[in-house]
Amino acid sequence: MGRYIDRLVARNTTSKTQRGVRNYIGTKYPQIPLSSQDTYVYAEEGDRYDILALQYYGNSDHWWVISIANESIRQDSYYLPLDVQIRIPSNIASILSQYNAINGVR
Repeated sequence: MGRYIDRLVARNTTSKTQRGVRNYIGTKYPQIPLSSQDTYVYAEEGDRYDILALQYYGNSDHWWVISIANESIRQDSYYLPLDVQIRIPSNIASILSQYNAINGVR
């Protein structure tokens, strides 16, 4: 998903040990459980995770929520495959809260 630049996900950092060795500290993502409130759509021409996030959450930076919720879809393509069912998780506030908690974001 390197094509997407996300201010939340960009929190990946490095740290140095006492010997000066750099360690990569990656982003951790929460589990996104199924909910009866989730929305399901079929991908149309031109659909991307960031466009769907903007449409459903009002913020394209939350593209990763939809991506993680649909892990069975190939992640190495800019556009979503046509006519594939996409799950849009409804509990975005809870997901973002969990993300912040596991990544130490205040």
